[in-house]
Amino acid sequence: MNAAPADQIRLLDLQALDVRLSQLAHKRTSLPEHAEIESLTKDLAQLRDLLVAATTEESDTAREQTKAERDVDQVRQRAARDQQRLDSGAVTSPKDLENLQREIVSLAKRQGDLEDVVLEVMERRESAQERVAELTERVAAVQVKADDATARRDAALAEFDAQAASVGKEREVVAGSVPADLLKLYEKLRGQQGGVGAARLFQRRCEGCRLELNITELNEVRAAAPDAVLRCENCRRILVRTAESGL
Repeated sequence: MNAAPADQIRLLDLQALDVRLSQLAHKRTSLPEHAEIESLTKDLAQLRDLLVAATTEESDTAREQTKAERDVDQVRQRAARDQQRLDSGAVTSPKDLENLQREIVSLAKRQGDLEDVVLEVMERRESAQERVAELTERVAAVQVKADDATARRDAALAEFDAQAASVGKEREVVAGSVPADLLKLYEKLRGQQGGVGAARLFQRRCEGCRLELNITELNEVRAAAPDAVLRCENCRRILVRTAESGL
């Protein structure tokens, strides 16, 4: 294949732009904010699960407390009615009086036991409420960090996208100035050679594979016509000659 030396040199400009695009793509995917957001998202999910569990526990103990207080109230009302009967003098039978007094004592003990239950449930509910408050605060704090990391990531991505768009437009102009057959070869080699399809011959060394040409290869390069499209014998990339090739 033949191409004007100026067209071949434009391949180096095109390659530099493609390298820049690859660097921007790499920076885009390797932002530290990506890992930070992933970690914070996991933390948020775990904290929210804990918060749901704590909220459920608080709700359950609230119902349990309501039931226990209702039980205490029922026993208290029954004891009050019995005491009222006892104080009214309506019960005159000694046996009935004894039974009534025994029931009042039993109800008092039952009320005391139920009040202990209420206190125990209240303590558990208070603990659950404190846990809910703590987890709510932690979720909010982590959410702030996640929002900040997301904002930083989005700003960085927007900057990379703007740079990539600018470089992409410049690439279109340069690629449009390269002969179609030369551009096709370059694109094919770039796909095969890790994104580098053309390399400069600098000081007798291919900048694609970083290997120095031996004397035989150098003589072949020297003997080649200026418009001949050369390939590196080692990496097979397009080898572009310049004034600094050391020939």
